[in-house]
Amino acid sequence: MGAGGVILRFFNLFLRVLQFLDGAVILGIFSYYLAILSRNNQHIETWVKAVEGLAGAATLYGLLGMILTCCLGGVAFFAFLGVALDICFVGAMVAIAILTRKGVSKCTGTVDTPLGSGNANDDTFSKGLTFGMTCTLEKVVFAVAIIGIFLFLVSILFQILLARHHKREKRFGPSPSNNYTHGTRGAFWRRNKNHPEATGAADTLPGHPTPHDVEMGAEPKTEKKWYSFGRNKDTATNGAVPPAQNGGGYGYGNSAYTGNI
Repeated sequence: MGAGGVILRFFNLFLRVLQFLDGAVILGIFSYYLAILSRNNQHIETWVKAVEGLAGAATLYGLLGMILTCCLGGVAFFAFLGVALDICFVGAMVAIAILTRKGVSKCTGTVDTPLGSGNANDDTFSKGLTFGMTCTLEKVVFAVAIIGIFLFLVSILFQILLARHHKREKRFGPSPSNNYTHGTRGAFWRRNKNHPEATGAADTLPGHPTPHDVEMGAEPKTEKKWYSFGRNKDTATNGAVPPAQNGGGYGYGNSAYTGNI
């Protein structure tokens, strides 16, 4: 995988870690609420259970997302599944923010919290935990839910980018052009380097005249002068005269070889 793929996978993994922590914070706070209400045999509102369930699902999804990003990040099917689930959890975080909107109000005076209503300085069913502190924790949940919306939206973008990069890696897989190292497409100014077919160069041997070409008086296919020596003295194709020989070679002296074949 190229450097671009490593960066995309790293940021996608980082987002999954933040999503896991985001869901874990909400899950921890509302689990604490549920434990206090259950221990004191108090009625548990439906919306409190809903927040607990949504936060638990978001936490689990963040954990699975980390594993899948490391192992299967960019695979088309899992990328599509990730995008669909990210959209669902954007909705889940919006729902949590709406259900905990009371935490936006000031945590002074008489406050309404998941553990009931009361004066901010009074203790709840758990000694040491005041209604004001309960209101502050609900405010934290609201803020974390807003952050979660942003995290899941950004994760959709990174899922798409990682899937496109993975597809491009498969298209330009390991080959002689990249020394069988990775599938990243090279820079455009190097793409045709050292490839004769890219510049129109033919990987063929120079042409040679055939007997038919000689008879018909055709020109040779190359710029080389081709000599054909026969029985008659000083005869050559194309009007060319063979170079002078200083003894030996194909002729005697400066004349063509005229011996019988």
